[in-house]
Amino acid sequence: QVRLVESGGGSVQAGDSLRLSCVTSGISLSTTYMAWFRQAPGKEREFVAAISPSDVYIDYAASVKDRFTISKNNGKNTVYLQMNSLKPEDTAVYYCNVRFLGVDYWGQGTQVTVSA
Repeated sequence: QVRLVESGGGSVQAGDSLRLSCVTSGISLSTTYMAWFRQAPGKEREFVAAISPSDVYIDYAASVKDRFTISKNNGKNTVYLQMNSLKPEDTAVYYCNVRFLGVDYWGQGTQVTVSA
């Protein structure tokens, strides 16, 4: 059974940093693409970042490139999202995502609130 559990969100001021974690079970990070998405109030869920099984392929949304870093620790079954220079427009619920055997799995999300 695939399970994703996010943590690390919080309320911060503009310019601060946060690191989100996503602990996974039921999958192997060495063979699976992982991604982070976010959803702001009243908006659709949007892509933030993705990382390939070998860590060779990494992609970011234009809005977070050069500020956010996705990484993972295969041994700890954990995916991270380091968020620096946070802006009020980064306020959203952040979700960890994996597509496994054709099915999309999501965690419960972690709230990030950035005040000006």
